[in-house]
Amino acid sequence: MLVPDKMKRINELAKKSKTDGLSIEEAKEQSALRQEYLQVFRKTMRGTIENVTVIDPNGDDVTPEKIKNNRENKYLN
Repeated sequence: MLVPDKMKRINELAKKSKTDGLSIEEAKEQSALRQEYLQVFRKTMRGTIENVTVIDPNGDDVTPEKIKNNRENKYLN
């Protein structure tokens, strides 16, 4: 998760871009912060998905093989 200060800054820049517009430096900062946020989000989401087990109404494990294989390979390394 991003540091709260960075999240606050992302929100400040988003608000300013809607009201006053951003300078070139601020736009670059906003872009860099967004990229960092997306990297953290994707990493967290991937970790969540890789640890999910899907169970059907009959109680059978129907987790996709790709996820099972990724999980097994992760623990083997």
